[in-house]
Amino acid sequence: MKKKVIAYVHTHWDREWYREFEVFRLRLIRVFDNVLNMLEDGSLPSFYFDGQVAALLDYLKLRPENETRVRNLIKSKKLFIGPFYCLVDEFLTDKIVFEKNLEIGMKISKDFGCEDFIGYLADTFGHSQNVCNAFKNSGIDKCMVWRGCGDLPAEFRFNGINTVNLLRGYFMDIFSANISIKQKANFLKRNLDMIAEKSSDTLLLPIGADHLGVETNLSEQIAGVNNLLDDYEIVLGSPFDYFDAVKNNFNTEYTGELRDNSKTFILPGAYSARMDLKQYNLKSSFLLETADKVQKYFGSEYDSVIEYAYKLLLKNQAHDGICGCSTDLVHRENITRYEKIIQIARTVLREIKFKQKIKSPEFELKIAEILDTPISVVEFESTEQPADCQVISSRKGFEENLLYDTQRIPVTEDYTDIYRLIKPIGESQQTEFKIFLKENKLYINDISVEFVRYKDNGDTYNFGPEKEDSGEYAKAKSLSFKPGTIRDVWELKTDFFDVNIAYDKGTEFLKFKIQWNNKLKNRLWQVKFNLKEPVTHTLSEDMNTLIERTFEPTYDIRKNLPEKRGIEAKTNTAPMQRLVSSQGFSIMTKGLTEYEVCGKSLLLTLMRSVGVISNPKNSSRSTPAGPPLELKDAQLIGEYCAEFAVGFFDVKTYDKYINQYFLTEIL
Repeated sequence: MKKKVIAYVHTHWDREWYREFEVFRLRLIRVFDNVLNMLEDGSLPSFYFDGQVAALLDYLKLRPENETRVRNLIKSKKLFIGPFYCLVDEFLTDKIVFEKNLEIGMKISKDFGCEDFIGYLADTFGHSQNVCNAFKNSGIDKCMVWRGCGDLPAEFRFNGINTVNLLRGYFMDIFSANISIKQKANFLKRNLDMIAEKSSDTLLLPIGADHLGVETNLSEQIAGVNNLLDDYEIVLGSPFDYFDAVKNNFNTEYTGELRDNSKTFILPGAYSARMDLKQYNLKSSFLLETADKVQKYFGSEYDSVIEYAYKLLLKNQAHDGICGCSTDLVHRENITRYEKIIQIARTVLREIKFKQKIKSPEFELKIAEILDTPISVVEFESTEQPADCQVISSRKGFEENLLYDTQRIPVTEDYTDIYRLIKPIGESQQTEFKIFLKENKLYINDISVEFVRYKDNGDTYNFGPEKEDSGEYAKAKSLSFKPGTIRDVWELKTDFFDVNIAYDKGTEFLKFKIQWNNKLKNRLWQVKFNLKEPVTHTLSEDMNTLIERTFEPTYDIRKNLPEKRGIEAKTNTAPMQRLVSSQGFSIMTKGLTEYEVCGKSLLLTLMRSVGVISNPKNSSRSTPAGPPLELKDAQLIGEYCAEFAVGFFDVKTYDKYINQYFLTEIL
């Protein structure tokens, strides 16, 4: 008896990737025009639109006359959209924005008449253990995943949700190949045999690929293939048909994250590619989330503005955007969007400040109260220099009231000095840090700090190490100390760059800022913290919670580079959002989103510069993961800044310290 194969037709639609948004959108018109025609004439029973609504909205912007057709097909359950607004990344997206993606996406989907939803994660680079709670909270009880699943079966329970593992991936374009039906049948048999090894009597087969249209004679091809298959019969349907057919098979329980790359690439270098985008993303997310909380506190006057800004942010958080693996032009547009988000968030906050008639620093203190963050110092800007404040910097500009009063406009004579100030808030206990140089190393108490860079023959998807590369270590030249009434500053000079270390009295962490003019291509730059014991466990932030990871501290990627095709080297790197901690030592970052474990050391990636989307000769990945398009901007040549903070505080209340550190981004 033949096993039933439910095949769902889809196209995986990155709004932008190896081509720019407008280029792909014009392709989308041709692809989706055809899909609509096939759905209406019955030659295609259903179409799954990649788990998002953004691509459909992009289409209707240029084909508004087809909206009624689209709504009718959705209502008749032939076209499935959502639940996301835009394709999602799981490890570089915080909980608030991930949930906002679902909220906006489901609202639009339901308006179009869609009622059935799957947490569709077909191509994200591994899977966060926290996405399932977001699905549950949104009323979604199904999930589909691919990368990072290791040896899990086709159906399993992923942190409490019925989940389908796309065993051979979402990428099945064989029906578009210019080969005979017999050759297609042989290809499908080999793949279906592999799927069957971990499936029940019913199998799932995706038909589609990146930006791929549907063959108009698909039904005829499937009929021809079925005549040649002895063990399988392919039937066109939807993912929902498959979930219904295997509803009693979800017996394997799995808890935790899915980052096993023994069977599928998880492309971990994406967490360090184009680190400037990651910095923009963290800054934009924090500012926008803060502006939203503050405006809701004062009456939700800016809800529509905030949603508009979130849509801009979500378009940047699609995996080929935030992961930094697209063309330079794509990422330049990302940066323009990020700048818009920052402008909107800051303007919302400043307009509220003006309308509420709250002056600095009282307004900044009010924000801290709304964020439920106790602070010992407040940082703000003013045209005055109060005696109880310390001046940090100054610039020329216009006083705020002139900019936000609609009955006034600034003139040249109003251009004046604006001071950036810090002010202590009440009495607070000082944290003692011993900072000194010893044998060309910086020490913070008993932890030594080194700066190191390695050669990188990789790409935007994977770091590519050289086998014998032991790295170049920065030599410390001098350490100077500048005491302040509120902020103390150390200046470390090295032969790599200068490092600014600041301590605001009453806080529990040191703030590092490194600025340099990068002139080196194909390099990985890291800061290395040498701890007391081998690093076997870390706590790091994932979707606004702390997760624990285990490591083999003796593992060395340079001794485990793949020799056979189809293998991606295991790494001791991992994604993080704003914090990583081990052995009581914690690191907070402003958009540095990758850390590594090596022996007794915890390393933070400052920057990784590469020059190609996918390098066919990448030493850590033996087959391409995308097109070998050359990039200039991904080398990050020119002025670059990396910011992080370190301390020995209790991470159980880490969000308090995170907000303290990030509050300086507000105004």
